[in-house]
Amino acid sequence: MLSVCISFANDSTFLVYKFNIKENIAPSVWRQTKKVFANADTMNADLILIHMNTYGGTVLDADSIRTKILNSKIPVWVFIDNNAASAGALISIACDSIFMRPGANIGAATVVNETGAKAPDKYQSYFRSIMRATAQSHGTDTIITQNDTIIKWFRDPMMAEAMVDEDIYIPGVVDTGKILTFTALEAQKNGFCEGIRENVDELLEKANIGKYELREYKPTAIDKIIGFLTSPIVSGLLIMAIIAGIYFEMQSPGIGFPLIIAAIAAVSYFAPLYLEGLAENWEILLFIVGVILIVIEIFAFPGFGVAGISGIALAFIGLTLSLINNINFNFEHVKSISVLVALLTVSLSTLLGFVFAIWLSNKLFTADHGPFKQLALNSIQLKEDGFIGVDTKPSEMVGKTGTAYTVLRPSGKVLVDNDVWDAMSEGDFIEKDEKIIVTRHESGQLYVSKS
Repeated sequence: MLSVCISFANDSTFLVYKFNIKENIAPSVWRQTKKVFANADTMNADLILIHMNTYGGTVLDADSIRTKILNSKIPVWVFIDNNAASAGALISIACDSIFMRPGANIGAATVVNETGAKAPDKYQSYFRSIMRATAQSHGTDTIITQNDTIIKWFRDPMMAEAMVDEDIYIPGVVDTGKILTFTALEAQKNGFCEGIRENVDELLEKANIGKYELREYKPTAIDKIIGFLTSPIVSGLLIMAIIAGIYFEMQSPGIGFPLIIAAIAAVSYFAPLYLEGLAENWEILLFIVGVILIVIEIFAFPGFGVAGISGIALAFIGLTLSLINNINFNFEHVKSISVLVALLTVSLSTLLGFVFAIWLSNKLFTADHGPFKQLALNSIQLKEDGFIGVDTKPSEMVGKTGTAYTVLRPSGKVLVDNDVWDAMSEGDFIEKDEKIIVTRHESGQLYVSKS
């Protein structure tokens, strides 16, 4: 583990590259982290300083960030400005040195789902091991006394694990049934904080690094847009918009506003993932082919068969694989939890998209006070009101006489009661203007013979 104070003897300027994590840990933060470490390496930074204030976020992205920190050749410090909860605690423990502002907290790393409920134990077990391994990565210190030699962890793995598991009991630190969260003073006492500072300036001034230059990573507008679009919630909403747009478009002929919405949502979904290196060309192509097969099934073939099922499967696979960090067809380094998150995101969003589309169509087009009720046919034509399903007038022509309006060989047209009708001769060819008589009406067809 890096010492709190860095000795910097020569006269050159010590370069500190600061990175703010003051939001929920999400794909956007992981994306910016990669850029920060690449920039720090390019500019030969002497120290990366994370300025943190977060309540947590996704386990997958937090694990990626902590791995990046542990593998960094450049020392990484973190200054906790108020909160380092859950995923923030994992990232902080991975850093070489932890500094905290008075009143700040670190811990409370139990894994929860989207609703805030505690996740099943297999997820807790996985995160416990990550927290424990991260603390162990900083090694141990040998303390030699007059009577004994003590091996002490720089970051106690059991304390790190107690931030996830309420069943762990550590005398004088945490009781059974409580999740461990340290205040700044408690963290310093138990080895999870190297110093308490009011701000970043005070931290660097007391770090014994001499003359220093502080540079700060500034996210670009594109970074912010991509970060917003790649967040799990927004990705789910975009999938809902795609599904709802396609559903609405299938309810009406031609190309209209719903299809435009679906197209915009699809571009907004795939474009940032493509730029992030998650969505590959073949994954996007799978989705497009799937949508085409669904359209062909609906408009070209009656019923629902191979094309429709294949289209749904391909579209679903395309949406899912775009959220997974695989390389071409190589899934060797893809974690099972990332696959599960992708499947749940696409599955739930697709289901909610269909439900929302059906509900919205009822509200807009079929409700008594729907704003677009005039665009839909909602009236019921009852038999009691005189409505019937077929035209009865042709049957009334049976027995009446007229003339051949065209030649009947054997089909043609006849003129009866000043109306022109399609007709079929009973056998003989009938020349134009010959007298005819309607002999019968069958399946919507008049049959005639010479009169």
